[in-house]
Amino acid sequence: MTQSEPARPGSSESGSASGSASGSGSASRAGSGAGSANSAAELRRTLGVGDAVVIGLGSMVGAGIFAALGPAARAAGTGLLLALGVAAVVAYCNATASARLAARYPASGGTYVYGRERLGEFWGYLAGWSFVVGKTSSCAAMALTVGTYVWPGQAHAVAVGAVVALTAVNYGGVQKSAWLTRVIVAVVLAVLASVVVVCLTSGDSDAGRLGAGVSGGASGVLQAAGLLFFAFAGYARIATLGEEVRDPARTIPRAIPLALGIALVVYAAVAVAVLSVLGPTGLGQATAPLADAVRAAGAPGLVPVVRVGAAVAALGSLLALILGVSRTTLAMARDRHLPGGLAAVHPRFRVPHRAELAVGAVVAVLAATVDVRGAIGFSSFGVLVYYAIANASAWTLGSAAVSRVLPAVGLAGCLTLAFALPWMSVAVGVGVLGLGAGVYGVRWRFRAR
Repeated sequence: MTQSEPARPGSSESGSASGSASGSGSASRAGSGAGSANSAAELRRTLGVGDAVVIGLGSMVGAGIFAALGPAARAAGTGLLLALGVAAVVAYCNATASARLAARYPASGGTYVYGRERLGEFWGYLAGWSFVVGKTSSCAAMALTVGTYVWPGQAHAVAVGAVVALTAVNYGGVQKSAWLTRVIVAVVLAVLASVVVVCLTSGDSDAGRLGAGVSGGASGVLQAAGLLFFAFAGYARIATLGEEVRDPARTIPRAIPLALGIALVVYAAVAVAVLSVLGPTGLGQATAPLADAVRAAGAPGLVPVVRVGAAVAALGSLLALILGVSRTTLAMARDRHLPGGLAAVHPRFRVPHRAELAVGAVVAVLAATVDVRGAIGFSSFGVLVYYAIANASAWTLGSAAVSRVLPAVGLAGCLTLAFALPWMSVAVGVGVLGLGAGVYGVRWRFRAR
């Protein structure tokens, strides 16, 4: 299929095989995004450019910036800023691919839909599997992060309460989620701006601590870039909400790079400010990098504010994650890769209410019973595989060499960063993907019979 050809409404094998309104509906949405005969099963298009940008920022400028800088500094040393640049380049390539694909296939599901339509059912399924499994664990981790900051002694109880509250907000409609995300983004950006100002204006700030060389070596920079990439991955929420965006062909290509650009400026400012006070070694040893930075800058009174900001940021990430996972669950349920009942759309709020409740229930159980904060390293691996499939899908949109440069760079970058992660993260990630492929194979054999 070339870029000038029309989208294939019924190209999905699963869409044509299911023969049901919910199964075939996903294919028609991928092709047209509107005008489906079964309009009652469609989500409501209410999000404009500003809403989409805010939702992307709410996911990106989340708890990652409060925690990711430390491990990245340990890996890259004085190459931390270079690693941030590498992660940003890969993220830009991915964002461009996602924007082109989302404009063409404005349906819920993101790369699950793109991989299915451009590469085949298996690749779409693999993208969806890695996203749903990895991000469900990330949801539980973000919920526990909220609990740890708000009430350390009752972290699990607070985590469950946060999941229930945010699931209720999402159930009431995507506009309510967008409104709450605006508040969260405003609070987090204000806290991060305070950290930057305090650090850079402190007498302890020293530009020499930024470093002129790369003490971590090439492997350290790539590993740090893989860790930092996780903080950029939130722009995918804009694509996974494609069925709820007004004029998606215009809105999504504008919103994704805008959200990514704002996040990059914020991350770069925070990294420079914190490095100027702590240096690469101090930053790598910090358990709470931003809190330690403002304390070292002579403003210990700002530490509680930073803790509140981290809790609010984790709430924003959790809200956006639940949105994204539920929409991908909806798309996979439409194709019967997940139980078909999860494809139901609420007749009043026009949200995938069963998928949202199911995701919320699973996350609440995990948050109540298991501490998964140290066991989700595979999430970064899964996210990079997810975007590798997005870039491979974008490669097929046109045959001109110029249109394939960015997808090629993005694909190579994703695979390089994925396998540059710590070996345990790679091993668990490969295991999770292998399990998903095995489930698909069993299901395929059963359906063939």
